[in-house]
Amino acid sequence: MAKPPADLDAPLVLDRAWGEGVAGLRREESDDSVAWRSRVASGALVLVLLAVSVFAVWSSQATSIAASRAVAANDLAGYFAQAASAAAAEESLERKYRLEPGPQIRTRYNSAAADLVSALGRVRRQGDAGDRAFVDRVLAQHRDYLGATDQMFAAVDSGDTSAVLRIDGDQVDPLFNDIQKAVDGAADDKNQIAMDVLAYLQRLETLNRLLTPVVFLAGLVLAALLISISRGHRRLLDVERASAVHDSLHDALTGLPNRTLLSDRLGQALRADTRLGTSTGLLLLDLDRFKQINDTFGHHHGDELLTQVGPRLASVVRDVDTVARLAGDEFVVLLPDICSAAAATAVAVKLRAALETPFRVEGIDLDVEVSIGVVLSGEHGQDEAILLQRADIAMYMAKTQNLGISVYDPAVDRHSPNSLALFGDMRRALDRGELILHYQPKVSISTGDVVGAEALVRWQHPERGLVFPDEFIPLIEHTGLIGPLTRHVLDLALAQARTWSDAGRPLTVSVNLSARNLLDEGLPRQVAALLSARGVGPELLNLEVTESAIMTDPARAQQLLEQLSTLGIGISIDDFGAGYTSLGQLKNLPVSELKIDRSFVMTMTEDPSNALIVRSVVDLGRNLGFTLVAEGVETEQILKALAGIGCHVAQGYHLSRPLTAAAFDTWCAGRRITAMRIPARVSEVADRQASVDTLTLATT
Repeated sequence: MAKPPADLDAPLVLDRAWGEGVAGLRREESDDSVAWRSRVASGALVLVLLAVSVFAVWSSQATSIAASRAVAANDLAGYFAQAASAAAAEESLERKYRLEPGPQIRTRYNSAAADLVSALGRVRRQGDAGDRAFVDRVLAQHRDYLGATDQMFAAVDSGDTSAVLRIDGDQVDPLFNDIQKAVDGAADDKNQIAMDVLAYLQRLETLNRLLTPVVFLAGLVLAALLISISRGHRRLLDVERASAVHDSLHDALTGLPNRTLLSDRLGQALRADTRLGTSTGLLLLDLDRFKQINDTFGHHHGDELLTQVGPRLASVVRDVDTVARLAGDEFVVLLPDICSAAAATAVAVKLRAALETPFRVEGIDLDVEVSIGVVLSGEHGQDEAILLQRADIAMYMAKTQNLGISVYDPAVDRHSPNSLALFGDMRRALDRGELILHYQPKVSISTGDVVGAEALVRWQHPERGLVFPDEFIPLIEHTGLIGPLTRHVLDLALAQARTWSDAGRPLTVSVNLSARNLLDEGLPRQVAALLSARGVGPELLNLEVTESAIMTDPARAQQLLEQLSTLGIGISIDDFGAGYTSLGQLKNLPVSELKIDRSFVMTMTEDPSNALIVRSVVDLGRNLGFTLVAEGVETEQILKALAGIGCHVAQGYHLSRPLTAAAFDTWCAGRRITAMRIPARVSEVADRQASVDTLTLATT
């Protein structure tokens, strides 16, 4: 690994200077009075720091706790208010149906009932034991109320006015009055609690404002006593700042230079090449089978392995070279002032040999191989981004063709007859608008309504015709173009979402993210800018990530997903069940939707084990409050089976293939819905079965 620049040696220099300065002071300050003042000043400093620390911790904790309580109380009050509003709407529509019976009123009534159940469900998830008991009691009453209204609606439909009046007077009105009284009373109580908590938070903030200047003045009074030792503290601060600079430029896990420091040193090397006529080698290394090690032994073993890889690599390179970690299991070796690509390849051979000896991790011998891409400045480019991109392509060739080491080959990059040839055309495709989106509907199983659309990219290639993503996405994921491609797809999808919204039928659009996207720290900022530019609310965007993409770098992926979720964007785990996400990780991720892997759904009516997996995922997702989406719905039998186990949304060729936006609009306009919702009461089993049997999702 290269010798650090002079500014990174500052901590050692400061340590020596500080030690010499303290020794000098001790020799000079032999006077007892000076020593006494120093001790007093030191004691005063400790007291001030202790007081400030205690105040800061108390203020922060107290304010944080109060703020959390205020948010929770406000949320509960809001949910109860939603429940009260839904209950009122439900009664109004029930009465309206008696006067104007028809399917439209019944649909609105069902929607209001669902809104009430949904709002109470949110109360149950966020509230305490008392709230949960309250919700269970009200939901039980509401089920009785729904049964009574169904009987009354049947009497309305048959024209039996006497039965309508009897059912309304004996059952419907008493049940609804109990529900409304309970929900309205709870809403008022929670609103008062929220107001009380907010008032407490305001008093706490007032107290903090009063105490802060008092603590500050106490510090000023003791400032004179601290002057005698301020020089030493300034030196200590310089040391800490130098340490912070070091941490910001080095990987937290391995201690190796990170992407920022690598970029700086690569830039210096390229500038030196321009001045001196030298060349710089860049080696991109990717560990083979690292994912299997994580999956088999756990991420702790994987992290420990990564910490041992760096020293192995550094042991075979020069002091002027740099070994850096990019992310996950990717490393870069920078070789300044190297004569040729052959010389860089020779270093790559040494690096592979250094990793041949098994790594000992907690008593287990782990064998690791590595794929290395090699580029040379001047010969393969003189720009930092281009060199990294081409090293990535060379590494991809080494990995996919089992070469071990591969030097970047422009001919392979641009003229290969296989999918690699598409990479050279991709930038042009982005510039010329050759990428288009098709949309596959996501349909509510219980109502038949279209509740969303997944945006799927297609490449309208001028020579090859329509190119599907499996031919170019795997290659693009290993280049610097995955970021621009993702932004382009997001922009197209949001533009379509705005078109649907302006037409009066807003629809949530889902866009897929790759593993590389989850390593892009600028993605949340870019998504926010695209939402703003298109004037689309974040609730109309859903981002789908696979389990394998999350597991590439779980901590980093979770941080980025939390930032996206904070914007109000929905997060979905795609192909769920086929990856390795643990329950502990799942409950901590900011996820609102699970998409069951199509491999289980497509065979669930023939394979009992896959049917059990689908049911288990549905039960798990419902218990965690997720929306469940089944992909790969190919037959009516599968759709009925999903309805029977309570899955929420279906997506697949039985409903519709991916369509252009215009064809999607035509498909939606021509849909015929012959069933409204699947009843849930035990006393209505026959009606429920009839609803399932008649549920059709036809297309024109």
